[in-house]
Amino acid sequence: MSHSPLPPELNRNRFPNLFEVLSRKTVAPLDLFSFYIYMRDQQRSVDYLDFWLDVSQHLQLCRLYVRRLHRSVIEDTPEMEKNSKRSSYILDNAGEGPSGEKGNVSDQRLSAFLRSDHGSRQHSPQNSQGSNQSRDFPGRPSLMTLHTDSPQDSSPGQNSSGDNQPRREDLRASAEKILYTYLLPGSEREIIIPQSILHEVQEAIEGTDQRSDPELFDAAKDYVFQAMERDAFPGFLQSKGLGNLVPQSMMIRLIIGLISFFGAVWTAFILIFLNKSRSTRCWIILPFTVALYFIFTHQYMLDPIIAMVGYSEYTLFDFNRIREPFVRKTLNARSATMLGLFILVDAAVCCLFIFVPGKRL
Repeated sequence: MSHSPLPPELNRNRFPNLFEVLSRKTVAPLDLFSFYIYMRDQQRSVDYLDFWLDVSQHLQLCRLYVRRLHRSVIEDTPEMEKNSKRSSYILDNAGEGPSGEKGNVSDQRLSAFLRSDHGSRQHSPQNSQGSNQSRDFPGRPSLMTLHTDSPQDSSPGQNSSGDNQPRREDLRASAEKILYTYLLPGSEREIIIPQSILHEVQEAIEGTDQRSDPELFDAAKDYVFQAMERDAFPGFLQSKGLGNLVPQSMMIRLIIGLISFFGAVWTAFILIFLNKSRSTRCWIILPFTVALYFIFTHQYMLDPIIAMVGYSEYTLFDFNRIREPFVRKTLNARSATMLGLFILVDAAVCCLFIFVPGKRL
């Protein structure tokens, strides 16, 4: 009995959904890195994705703070160790998806803990660096770290030394940065969300509660998720799941194809009106083949030769291997169909200009 070497999430016989992409459960060309490039270069709305990623980083920071606070309390009270496994499991498995996703009960408990008096200013890790440190908080990892072959979730802000522990002030600074960077009118990278959601988030952060728990961004995060799922993700699947070319490459191919087609037609008519032999006119197969191939690749957003070799274009002339099994199977099927149609049209056009009777003018 044979066993598939692929992880279970890659054995799906379908395209992944947006949540799977954002959770890094996919590989090239439908991975998070590809989606970021698509949102930046084609959709022109990368701020929405950056907001989602920064809110996820804020959740990771809250987890790290509560986990280390929990450990410091256990060290002070060893008799609580019997409950540590269950509490650690809750903290480690807090959900990151939309608020309606399964598994976000732990996320709600985390937020409730941070809102409580017990988790606020009365307890902080004893080994914290204190107020002399700058209020640096973990930002989103470099985009190059998103380009991984296996879906792994990192824990931002963690380090092996354990000296730079997050403080309650760091959580508040992180929440304020998200508010001032993405949500407030006129902010550096303002995203458009309903005013009711904006007022709720602003009041929660700047009001008397001064919240910094990740649950305060749930409504905005859900709205951004639905906007990306509705407006951007279908185009991403069409671009990367059904094709392997970027718009710049497609435009170059269209220009080359039209120029070649014009040159092929002009040459064919010259040879006909000079009454050249059919063997001489066979040379027009070359420009017609080049022209029709590039025109077909533009129309299909797909280069069948590159697809069958197993590559997809991330950016202009930058190709990476296709690792998503369903995408590879889909592109191979479309490539075979496209090549068959291309050969049929190419043969028909070439035969038309080769076998038409010549007439010298």
